[in-house]
Amino acid sequence: MRLNALLPLTLALLAAPLVQAEDLPKAVQQLEAKGAKIKGSFDAPNGLRGYAAEYQNNGIALYLTPDGKHVLVGSLFDEQGQDLSAEPLEKLVYAPMSKEIWANLEKTAWIADGKADAPRTLYVFSDPNCPYCNMFWQQARPWVDAGKVQLRHIMVGIIRPDSPGKSAALLAAKDPAKALEQHEKAGKASTLKALESIPAAVQKKLDANQALMEQMGLGATPAIFYLDEQGQLQSQQGAPRPEMLGKILGKR
Repeated sequence: MRLNALLPLTLALLAAPLVQAEDLPKAVQQLEAKGAKIKGSFDAPNGLRGYAAEYQNNGIALYLTPDGKHVLVGSLFDEQGQDLSAEPLEKLVYAPMSKEIWANLEKTAWIADGKADAPRTLYVFSDPNCPYCNMFWQQARPWVDAGKVQLRHIMVGIIRPDSPGKSAALLAAKDPAKALEQHEKAGKASTLKALESIPAAVQKKLDANQALMEQMGLGATPAIFYLDEQGQLQSQQGAPRPEMLGKILGKR
């Protein structure tokens, strides 16, 4: 999913209302049958008709030729080098996709790390056995301790056989936030024990977290999601490089 660089708005193209399936030209319907989800149409130059589509969690632009029988797939640039596909894809595909992803993240079983009224919120898919999750936890301390960021750890179990049991132990703890803090602060010396028998309610939460992770095509932890200064959804796979921390966590 192209979340690290959601395309900025470039031209004031007018997007048409969402296209009904029966209104689509046959050439576009053929691509729809191959898995492209048509999100809307937009004006394009020289008799072309543009369609914004979602395909495998990415936005693609389709351009129907004037005869209505052929479709070109890809970006269209003008003589100034401006990408005429950028704005309609942002407006019709990426912006709605980002809102949906953020809403899904909010509904997961997460453990809060930081003040509830912190001005910046990050969602992090975390495994208790993940050393890079612990690295990011350590990296974020100045922002979390200053009340500027709240991390919301979406617990999963993918690294070791006892990972699900350890995630369950954190979620089932009397004070999950405190249990997580003790575990992360201890690092390799953590004494967190995996639950041998996971309560059904906790297992349901873990299953839902895991399902969302797989749905989003994520295969490793930490997977970090945040809103940038423009309110656009961005992601970071793995512990960030030091020079990226300000961008992800905000100003210190």
